[in-house]
Amino acid sequence: MGHGYQAIKWYPFKRGYDGWIAAFVAVFIAVFLVGLYAFAPPGQFYSPVQALMRATGSCAFACLTIVLCIGPLARLHSVFLPILFNRRHLGVATFLIALTHAGLVLFWYHYGGVVSPALSLLTSNTAYDRLAGFPFETLGALALIWLFVMAATSHDFWNSNLGPGLWKALHMGVYGVYALIIGHVALGALQRETAPAFLAMVLSSLGLVSGLHLLTALVSRRAQQASADEIDWIDAGPALDIPENRARIIQPISGERIAVFRYAGKISAISNVCRHQGGPLGEGRVIDGCVTCPWHGFQYRPEDGQSPPPFTEKVATYRVRLDARRHVLIDPTPLPPGTATAPALIQEIPA
Repeated sequence: MGHGYQAIKWYPFKRGYDGWIAAFVAVFIAVFLVGLYAFAPPGQFYSPVQALMRATGSCAFACLTIVLCIGPLARLHSVFLPILFNRRHLGVATFLIALTHAGLVLFWYHYGGVVSPALSLLTSNTAYDRLAGFPFETLGALALIWLFVMAATSHDFWNSNLGPGLWKALHMGVYGVYALIIGHVALGALQRETAPAFLAMVLSSLGLVSGLHLLTALVSRRAQQASADEIDWIDAGPALDIPENRARIIQPISGERIAVFRYAGKISAISNVCRHQGGPLGEGRVIDGCVTCPWHGFQYRPEDGQSPPPFTEKVATYRVRLDARRHVLIDPTPLPPGTATAPALIQEIPA
């Protein structure tokens, strides 16, 4: 963790990021409402509550799609890394929009009965044994509960108390939420809405999310194959091709990825896995002499993999050297976390 770390730090980028989220939500809902009334099929009328219900549900679905795209985009290009750093804000906003959608559904369809709206939602349709008329509301309720758990545990307090492994496993459940919502929409809105825009939105989301993840996997596989010919040391390519204060991520045949950093005329290699929440250190940059994780700002000295005092996190380090071709060579055997190892000096690259 960086020495200046704060649990909540509202620096200008974060304010701007949240401002863009609020603007996106407002514009999306406004455009959706205008389009819903302007292009409604003949004879179909939406009350204001029904229209807002559809608008908030569609907006939550769009926000969740963006959340799932941020990770692979950040791995494909560093320009998306600042967005990755603040992704949790969009996740919390997604839950709040989905909660609004659920509240409108309960008010419009289940309020005023002899049982509570929530109980009415879960008991009004129990046809779980057939696809036609399946109670899609239950899928939406399960997705909302899961979104709530992730939003409620998004703070670092919960990572510390749950442990990085459990915390990450819990938040990887976002893919389960996405599957539940796809089922919720496919068995619900798509069975009732005749406008093609709803089907187009779902298919576009599925194509974008799956396409980006497949592309990221392909790029990662090619990087792994590029190092498959290693015998003793891994060739990480020309030293000067690594951007200043940035890293090149190397995948050995076995073991975790290695982040090879160029900084202050030197080359060092450390584990790519942050000990906080498993963040990709190689997608961060060197700030004030320390590798800074792009997720939550945890920092490690590149020459020994240790966090600056008073913090105690450590990552594995790797021996590095430069050959006559001006290439960086990495010993793929990790040294114990926190082990100091001499960086390779770029000015001493053999001619």
